[in-house]
Amino acid sequence: MFSKEDSKRLREEFWISFGKSFPTKWLLYNTKIKDFSFKFYFDTKQAWVSLDIEGDLEQRIENWEKLLSLKSVILEDYLPEAKFEECYLLENGKEISRMFVKLEQKVSIHNKNNWQEVMLFFNKTMPKFELFFEDFREVFTN
Repeated sequence: MFSKEDSKRLREEFWISFGKSFPTKWLLYNTKIKDFSFKFYFDTKQAWVSLDIEGDLEQRIENWEKLLSLKSVILEDYLPEAKFEECYLLENGKEISRMFVKLEQKVSIHNKNNWQEVMLFFNKTMPKFELFFEDFREVFTN
């Protein structure tokens, strides 16, 4: 069992180590589209990379429908393992829409033996998300 301080320290150590190992300027929140962002996620049970669509319901539905119109292209050409969840409930109770790719193995940020595998997964997967976005950016900005 880890104390809150130990857990926080390990999380910080992971993200610092990831940034040093893969010093890439990721797109993440800098999509220039309100409430449309890419995220890395790693906790004590799982890791994934996602495209999160937030915002008011009308805007979220509009962007989600645009994303779904590209689903076959995404699955064929970019992210064949992508999952789509129109209504994803965050821990804080907020509902978003999310496309994500999850690392299939069970991993834990508390286990340093998992870190390299997760870093490689992040580094391999996020560029595919970003490439898709760069190729279809105008779909979401119109």
